[in-house]
Amino acid sequence: MKVLISDHLDERCAAILRAEQCEVDDRPGLGHAELLNVIGSYDALIVRSATTVDAGVIERGTRLKMIGRAGTGVDNIDVEAATRRGILVMNTPGGNTISAAEHTVSMMLALARNIPQAHMSLARGEWDRKRFVGTEVFEKTLGVVGLGKIGREVASRCRALGMTVLGFDPVLGPEAVSKLGIESVSIDELVRRSDFITVHTPLTEETRGLLGEEAFAQCKRGVRIINCARGGIVDEAALLRALESGQVHGAALDVFEHEPPKNNPLLAHPHVVATPHLGASTEEAQGKVALQIAHQLADALHGRAYTGVVNGAVMQMTLNEELRPLVRLAECMGSMSVQLSSGPLRRISVIAEGDPAAGSLELLKAGVLKGILSHVVPEPVNFISAPHLAAELGLVVAEGREPPPGQGGSQVKLRFETDAESHTIKGAVFGASLIRLVGLDGFRFEVNPDGYCLIYNNLDKPGILAQVSAILAHHSVNIAGLSLGRTSAGGEALTLMSLDGPLSKECLAELSRLADVRRIRLVRFDV
Repeated sequence: MKVLISDHLDERCAAILRAEQCEVDDRPGLGHAELLNVIGSYDALIVRSATTVDAGVIERGTRLKMIGRAGTGVDNIDVEAATRRGILVMNTPGGNTISAAEHTVSMMLALARNIPQAHMSLARGEWDRKRFVGTEVFEKTLGVVGLGKIGREVASRCRALGMTVLGFDPVLGPEAVSKLGIESVSIDELVRRSDFITVHTPLTEETRGLLGEEAFAQCKRGVRIINCARGGIVDEAALLRALESGQVHGAALDVFEHEPPKNNPLLAHPHVVATPHLGASTEEAQGKVALQIAHQLADALHGRAYTGVVNGAVMQMTLNEELRPLVRLAECMGSMSVQLSSGPLRRISVIAEGDPAAGSLELLKAGVLKGILSHVVPEPVNFISAPHLAAELGLVVAEGREPPPGQGGSQVKLRFETDAESHTIKGAVFGASLIRLVGLDGFRFEVNPDGYCLIYNNLDKPGILAQVSAILAHHSVNIAGLSLGRTSAGGEALTLMSLDGPLSKECLAELSRLADVRRIRLVRFDV
């Protein structure tokens, strides 16, 4: 595996990967144009924040399997483009937690006591103590927006400083928040009650401009704002207006909407403390994230584990030995559905029966979609890209759970619809790893999904099987297995033949001329 490191990282990162039999090119400071030229030679790319991995880089990275970000955020990586291409994107959550939390508290204290401004004044030869009178944080109220790892660490440190801590997090419930010694409140209550507000959320469409004109208007007059998370969460234009009006007394900013900031009036404001995105810039944090991303990448490349994956939660599940037969079964059923369909699939429903299938629906859906799309799109499809590609194609995917089958174990049911028809396939896992197709449109049978399978409907009467077998023998096609299903004696029947090879057009045409045989289909299982 060839790995490119395009940003400055601890040299131990490359050493670990080389010890894992990877060929590593350590090229920090690589420009975007040069990256476009060379990325096609690499299986994996590791970056920090300097390298922008946009759709153009991903398009040129024809061999790319993984992109690793030595840090928490992935806003410099086009995750959607990577997902569409089936490229794993991973980060290193937790590696810089302590450094980011400590920097946040440092910024808050510097803001409260005007430390940078006082230092610059003293450096100019001034001794102006009255101008830099600050405020204590003791017994003040801190509002923490986002209670992930960093937000929780900030809250813990600020409680030790004697602050009352309010917290808002759309995921954590009130009970979980209260166990942290934090009062759980709505975002509106948080901005109304806080003396200091610090944000620790990712930058998304929902959080962009979260602290803006409306929020500042609700704040206490003289509130102080800290942003060491991501630029854009705080609306900089609104912040400047609030600073000039005095509604916001001061702000501490480590991140900006555009980095590096150019001609940003906030940097010149006397009540703003600013640093150049230093939240994770400690020796300890840089060492941790470099080691962490190296181990994560090596584990993923060798199929040992998938840690810190941003866009492929199901990948870790694929390593579970108990689930692997279910994954193979789901792929086979997806492949079969698209080959049986007379038109484009419009909707599918994946129904799990029994454990462990019922607890693995996301994985089963990804497997079914992988099986379907491998016949539909020209590019390779994997568990990461399959759901994204299905959504692009307008395929509606539903899911469900049903009670376990009578004989126990796990079964999977796949309903699939086109504009003209709908069908249901049923599959099962027997024992630890034996996968079988056991039903199609109400017919019960048992077939090993391997190689080629001839499927046809026929009247349940003597002689038809002999006629079909004779035609196959005439065309030198060997029958490897046979399963029959019927609704009733003399009624509708379904025959499935496992074959050792494909059928020629001439053979299929001859079979189609049989009077009592209809809906002849040949399915190939490649899983």
